[in-house]
Amino acid sequence: MQPGERLIEEFRESFQKILGQVSRVIIGHQEILEQILVAFFAGGHVLIEGVPGTGKTLIVRSLGEALNLSFNRIQFTVDLMPADVTGTRVILDREDGRREFVFVEGPLFSNVLLADEINRATPKTQSALLEAMAELQVTVAGTTHRLQPPFFVLATLNPIEMEGTYPLPEAQLDRFFFKVLLPYPDHAEMKRILAATTGADLSRIEPVFSPDEAPVRLENLKRLVREVMVAPHIEDYAATIVRATHPEGSAFVREAAVSGLVKDEYINKYVSFGSSPRGGQALILGAKVYALLAGRANISAEDIDRAALPALNHRLVLNFAAEAEGANPRALVERALQSVRKLKR
Repeated sequence: MQPGERLIEEFRESFQKILGQVSRVIIGHQEILEQILVAFFAGGHVLIEGVPGTGKTLIVRSLGEALNLSFNRIQFTVDLMPADVTGTRVILDREDGRREFVFVEGPLFSNVLLADEINRATPKTQSALLEAMAELQVTVAGTTHRLQPPFFVLATLNPIEMEGTYPLPEAQLDRFFFKVLLPYPDHAEMKRILAATTGADLSRIEPVFSPDEAPVRLENLKRLVREVMVAPHIEDYAATIVRATHPEGSAFVREAAVSGLVKDEYINKYVSFGSSPRGGQALILGAKVYALLAGRANISAEDIDRAALPALNHRLVLNFAAEAEGANPRALVERALQSVRKLKR
């Protein structure tokens, strides 16, 4: 069913209120904040890459406060174990003298979870997030424990210090809906940050929803996103973009007798494997949120374009030539997008 004007306007108002509250304490990064919220309402998770001190942790904590949802932070380190993330069973002494195993929930059991410097933990601990992100549940000692929606993971990466880190495997990167890059503030933003954070009066966030209504209201708004209409030619446009991120003659992709597949010399030169179908899902769902923000109940090619870079830039597997020549995944996604625009629009 197509959403009505009243519901669309309610979505836009709620989105802008949340964005406005977070922007009270986050200086700059307006586009990044919007992309994070788009991923949240689309039902995905976000990977944030940025140098230390640029506000990654503050963004996540501020978002939890504005949404009035429970918030937990996990500082990933090399000695962190999966049980430190998911929780574990402990022996409890009962009043009648008997003992029993009781599951104690870990920090994963929250609505908004910050996985800080996720690449500092071992792959075994990193994978503890996978089931929760994909299935909204964790399994401990053969017992499945459900997480309460909404559940939103924001993981951070520090691009400077790579010693002693464990890069996320492609399968886990693919679980993230968007990857956003948090740039270093420019001179004007730096002055505003210093003025706003070193004075006597610090900005405070007012929750947009009450604690009782927040989970239900947010889940209803997320369901509204799914009701946005997608025309067949838009689905074809998104599918062509995803296919354009794969090199010609890839051993992993079956070539079909479909006309209009885009071939790009730089994709062929630098990419070993392109986006998975999850990238296409992120394109469509992200575009649905952008359509609602524009007051429409159907998505356009421009909505797809806006979602393309954060949805696909972490889903390209680059080859040795790309590493040797410093090829940028974001630039490669932009090239594929431009090639498809020329063909399809």
